[in-house]
Amino acid sequence: VQLVESGGGLVQAGGSLRLSCAASGRTFSSIAMGWFRQAPGKEREFVAAATWSGGPTYYADSLKGRFTISRDNAKNTVYLQMNSLKPEDTAVYYCAAATTYSSSSGYYRIAVSYDYWGQGTQVTVSS
Repeated sequence: VQLVESGGGLVQAGGSLRLSCAASGRTFSSIAMGWFRQAPGKEREFVAAATWSGGPTYYADSLKGRFTISRDNAKNTVYLQMNSLKPEDTAVYYCAAATTYSSSSGYYRIAVSYDYWGQGTQVTVSS
């Protein structure tokens, strides 16, 4: 599975961005897609996740209400709509694909659950 993110850029605080992640290759093996981010000097952290089957979506508690994950199964694309952006949202955003199903709400919140990763897209929020 190959993943390509797009949509990052520079935005002022309070603005919005929509990131896209296009999947190709053995996409049928993908069960869920997740978004993570990594700021300079910090560990990679979970942002949001969703299964392709239309099951529950998951969000980092601190981002719920500002970020929304969605999917277009026909296009094999996952989106991350980010609203009311803050300077602390500045990071490289990565999408990832998991090939293992789990009913645990915590499973898709951890990076090791994912088998494929995109190259990342930079999001910079200016104050």
